[in-house]
Amino acid sequence: MPLDPMPAWVPTRRRVIGDRIRAARLDAQLSQLTLGKRVGRDHKTIHRYETAQSVPTLVDLLLIADACDVALADLVR
Repeated sequence: MPLDPMPAWVPTRRRVIGDRIRAARLDAQLSQLTLGKRVGRDHKTIHRYETAQSVPTLVDLLLIADACDVALADLVR
């Protein structure tokens, strides 16, 4: 069951993870469209992950890490 209200540090961590996804994508020289195709998501969904508007699932994070050739820990630590 979700915490209500959400701890104040959660939105900050979501933004950091989104920034790391964006950085990994750019380092891999992938567009949002290309990354989306590789992980089976719409490019708009990738944008939402990068801007912390949406929360990627663990499976999505694993697929993104693989597509960008980075360790999962590099995205979420």
